[in-house]
Amino acid sequence: MDTPRPDSPRTLPSRRGLLSFATVSGALAALGGAPAFTASAAPARPADSPMLPDRASTELWWQAPADDGSMITQGLPVGNGRLGALVSNDPGRERLFITDATMWTGGPNASLDNDGQFPYDRENFGSFTLLGKLTVDIPDHDLSAVSGYRRALDLQQGLVTASYVRSGVTYRRQVFASAPDDVLVLHFTQDGGGRYTGEISLDGTHGETTTGVPAGRYASFGAELPNRLRYGAAVTAYGSGGTVAVDGARISFQDCRRLTVIATGGTDYAPDAAKGYRDPALDPRKLARTKVLDAAGHSATTLLHTHVADHRRLFERMDVSLGTSTAQQRGMDTWERIRARHTDDSPDPELEASYLQFGRYLMIAGSRGSLPLNLQGLWLDGNDPDWMGDYHTDINLQMNYWMADRAALSDCFDAFTDYCLAQLPSWTELTRTHFNDPRNRYRNSTGRTAGWTVAISTSIHGGMGWWWHPAGNAWLCNSLYEHYEFTQDRAHLARIHPMLKGACEFWEARLLTTTVTDPVTGEKQEVLVADSDWSPEHGPLDAKGITYAQELVWALFGNYRTACGVLGKDGAHARTVARLQERLYLPQVSPKTGWLEEWMSPDNLGETTHRHLSPLVQLFPGDRIRPDGSTPAEIVEGATALLTARGMESFGWANAWRSLCWARLKNADRAYQLVVNNLRPSADGSNGTAPNLFDIYQVEQGRGIFQIDGNFGTPAAMIEMLVYSRPGHVELLPALPDAWAGSGSITGVGVRGGFTVDLGWRDGRPTEVTVTSVGGRTTTVAYGTRARRLTLSPGRSVTLRDLGR
Repeated sequence: MDTPRPDSPRTLPSRRGLLSFATVSGALAALGGAPAFTASAAPARPADSPMLPDRASTELWWQAPADDGSMITQGLPVGNGRLGALVSNDPGRERLFITDATMWTGGPNASLDNDGQFPYDRENFGSFTLLGKLTVDIPDHDLSAVSGYRRALDLQQGLVTASYVRSGVTYRRQVFASAPDDVLVLHFTQDGGGRYTGEISLDGTHGETTTGVPAGRYASFGAELPNRLRYGAAVTAYGSGGTVAVDGARISFQDCRRLTVIATGGTDYAPDAAKGYRDPALDPRKLARTKVLDAAGHSATTLLHTHVADHRRLFERMDVSLGTSTAQQRGMDTWERIRARHTDDSPDPELEASYLQFGRYLMIAGSRGSLPLNLQGLWLDGNDPDWMGDYHTDINLQMNYWMADRAALSDCFDAFTDYCLAQLPSWTELTRTHFNDPRNRYRNSTGRTAGWTVAISTSIHGGMGWWWHPAGNAWLCNSLYEHYEFTQDRAHLARIHPMLKGACEFWEARLLTTTVTDPVTGEKQEVLVADSDWSPEHGPLDAKGITYAQELVWALFGNYRTACGVLGKDGAHARTVARLQERLYLPQVSPKTGWLEEWMSPDNLGETTHRHLSPLVQLFPGDRIRPDGSTPAEIVEGATALLTARGMESFGWANAWRSLCWARLKNADRAYQLVVNNLRPSADGSNGTAPNLFDIYQVEQGRGIFQIDGNFGTPAAMIEMLVYSRPGHVELLPALPDAWAGSGSITGVGVRGGFTVDLGWRDGRPTEVTVTSVGGRTTTVAYGTRARRLTLSPGRSVTLRDLGR
């Protein structure tokens, strides 16, 4: 175990190849999904070192390790898209809280309770849960015995590091989660005559027994949850200058100059409803052993270089500069800067740019080749996350992916698509069997049902939780369709077409005809409205024609019609849907409040400052409501009035949504203030940013939880402030705040219509913009009253330097 094998140089992997762990077969291949934990081909190895100089501009750093009891706010996140960990960096007791995206309790949850809801608990619905905990004990390196402690998260290289001095020797460690090798790696080194002595333990959190083979090379555990999900994990280690040995359930090391620890694990989950979301041929414990031993056949340097080359290939698609911070700001550690930004109320543009890049880092770490990001992303500190760490379909899952295409991470969106397609058979069956159940308060008055929809909460086993959420199908479909608008990927459009069609069929069976009176002319008109529903998550439970549903279904019908035209299929059905779309009721402005109505009532029937912006879904993420003259002025004014009434103080994700809406209204001051609000340091569980930059959601006084959507929604808002797009139109600097106006740049921005944009600006005006086609053909690029129409072939670019003059 003491002698690592030499590096084996190979050609760097392709962009798409980096995101694939294995080939898929049968029904799963038809969906395009990727298995969660399977054997993978030997990864390509970089021929040259991809390492960057120390302390790059994208490095975040701290002066203290994470406390074992506060890992969710202090632990540093690493992940390879499936396997994740929070890292403590304690000198004497390194701790990793390890997760696998598919480690879920619960099951299909395919029945309603007496209230017409799907049971929503950890036993029936299920919960995201920890896979295990890894500990590296180094008893004589207690924090009190060291000096000069520093730990860091290098966003650009995907690397957590720590260093400290003990007895005149500088000790260093690196921690990363490799996607190519599918393992977690911890590498311990020192500069001088230092040594490492201690032990390594890998423990489950569900009563598992870890074992090691005498004279063997690893320790491992394997077990089965009550839902028959099998899982396992393994750890191995090798060192130099000392000895490493398996000692029962522990691995001991003595007098090592260097030490490398490798761990992995996973489950037998398969994203295939036909197989009950299980792969019976998979032995997770055995596979974990194989993977750690395969990785241990390479030096730590080889593993590191392979990982960094892979991570940088994704991360460096976008670069952003929002200005220059002061020398004083640069001299502070990350937590000091967050607190100073709040106390002094002085812009810290480099910190703000790093916050955007931190969101991109989390996306790369949490959404590759497995399940999409849930409420907790890929990171846990225990087995009881609030709301089970589920997939909420009334904003949170969608918000997690608003950033991906905009931030040059379209590949990371695939996990969202794969999840929806893998769940579709279960969602369709549950809709068929239970939606018109008499206990369901949202059943169709028509007595008919077709297609599919979802509940407010969904799980990975095809199950649902809480109330039915009829318009959830439209919002999921619109999100999947918008990905096509960014990429112009016809293969993606073909994959999601059955989802769009099934959602349209659901609404064909659900819409009701009613008569409305035009408030100006007094003319009566028959329109189509959604059946009884709840405007998330407040107001009357049984209102018909809620704005939220009307707007989402209007967009769904339009997206389906376009998809049918692009793909050349289902023309007759598309024409039927077009006729329905023309008859849909669209919201009016209340003569009482002056706000866009949330319900078909002039009265406000909910909480004025409620966290959700449900009636504004066509301001953002949709764009039927535009302040460019294409939307009636009274509708824009009503939307603005409603947004103003909602206020500027809420939870992280709600502030992010508000910021995005203000950016769409070109109000830079308010959009920026909401970004700043989310950067406030969280104190005693309050809303804001934790020391490790996780977004904290205040559940009650004195108790806050990590909920990741704010970490993605806020960067999406920052990008939207710099570049707005819809198919055929790109607008530069629509909501540029004064704090960033001096000079800046952003590269790789994805825009709808199939293009990317590189943009530089000075004194609030664009100096140069480069537009590259990734599938689009024609678009207009505008700044203020100036505009240029561009026609490009895919792969071609053009640079403009005159728009800001």
